[in-house]
This record gives sequence, structure tokens and C-alpha cells, in this order.
Amino acid sequence: MDTANNDQGTDLGKVIDISRIIQMIPHRYPFLMVDRVVQVVANESAVGIKNVTINEPFFQGHFPSRPVFPGVLIIESMAQTAAVLVVETLGESAEGKLVYFMSVENCRFRKPVGPGDQLMIHVFKERSRGNVWKFRGEAKVDGVLVAEATYAAMILDEK
Repeated sequence: MDTANNDQGTDLGKVIDISRIIQMIPHRYPFLMVDRVVQVVANESAVGIKNVTINEPFFQGHFPSRPVFPGVLIIESMAQTAAVLVVETLGESAEGKLVYFMSVENCRFRKPVGPGDQLMIHVFKERSRGNVWKFRGEAKVDGVLVAEATYAAMILDEK
């Protein structure tokens, strides 16, 4: 894993590629909604990338004349980015554990997302107690806010 730096050389956290993401969370195609995590600071925040392409299977029906990335999948992208943050925070013992939504609050979709867009998914840990974590997420395209939500999740073993 590489360390990303800004122009001033300040550490922005780890960069996590797709092969490592697949080790960290259990999601797989066609439901893996994060392609790379370009910044993760354990126990604080993460920034994930979802490259939206016309090859996504849901575009056949959502909507054929004007393809729109479903809003619920934007929220899922936020959740998966948060799951990577959880594993980075808790360590290898958390790898592959399931993350179940408990609530989604204050969700707003501000602008449609379509093929060719790159979602930058910013997640911020608000708090955690035991296996319950609460996050605030924002999704942006070209620096413009397209969706936001606050959500809680429970981290559990598969068994």
C-alpha cells in the first residue's frame, strides 16, 4: 500500500487498491461499489472512488433512454467505503466481516450521476460503540456534491 501525499508533502493516509479492497470486504461483482480508496485515516475518514461505466448491468433498465446511477447504490458506495475504513481501523481480525445497515438518515440526492462520472466518496466516522458505527457520507462528481447521508451499520461475523 502506498502513502498518498498532497502538494505540501503532508500525509493523507493510505491508498488501497482493488485487490486489497477485495481482501477487506466481502462484496463482489456486480455489487462491489468502490474501485479504490485514495485516502484512509484509521478511526477517522476515508475517500473512495467509484468509476461509473455504461457496462454496469443496472443501466439496461435504469433508464435505457437516460442512464442514471441508482441513488441507493450511491449510498451503498458510501457504506462500502466506510467498511474499508472499519477494517483499516480494527485490523485484520475485521477482514471479511459483514456490515449491515441499521439506519440511513438525512439522505439527499442533489444531482444525477451517469456513465463516465467518477464518484468521490467521502466518509467520516461520527462515533462507534461496540460493533455499531455511525458515519456521515458525501458523494461528489467533479467537486460537486451529488448525494449525502448519515448512516449507522453493525459489523458482524458471517457465522
